[in-house]
Amino acid sequence: MKFLKITLIVLALGLAGCGDSKIGKYDGPPVTSVQVHKADRKMYLLNGSKVLRQYDVGLGFKPTGHKQYEGDGRTPEGVYFIDRQNPRSTYHLSLGISYPNVLDQKMAFLEGKKPGGDIFIHGRGKYNGPNRRDWTAGCIAITDDEVEEVYSMVRLGTPIYILP
Repeated sequence: MKFLKITLIVLALGLAGCGDSKIGKYDGPPVTSVQVHKADRKMYLLNGSKVLRQYDVGLGFKPTGHKQYEGDGRTPEGVYFIDRQNPRSTYHLSLGISYPNVLDQKMAFLEGKKPGGDIFIHGRGKYNGPNRRDWTAGCIAITDDEVEEVYSMVRLGTPIYILP
């Protein structure tokens, strides 16, 4: 009987560690919006008007201005939504941003180009390039530890305001 109890305890402890260790648990106030201030290289997680967390961010390799088309190196500007989670991202973890919207698609079409897509908030992952600040293809980059926190706090459908 004692052997059975010990076996069950060891098994329970082992199973408790089977979750994704990259993703912590958050039980604070809900994040009701995300704001990115491109010029300041800052991202804020908000509950109403209260800032819950703030982060320094890296942007696309050509950060000034709104993303026009695929490959331009710009980070979009406007109102979008967090629309997906990727726990197996090349960049540690990532949260998808709903770019392109209908207007973005029309603007790219008028220029005869594709709008691009796959815009995320993500970590650095194994990126080890020379540019430590603005190095993405249009995404919003934070550290791996920070993206773990953001991933645990931000829910699908949360609006994200990306400001110049």
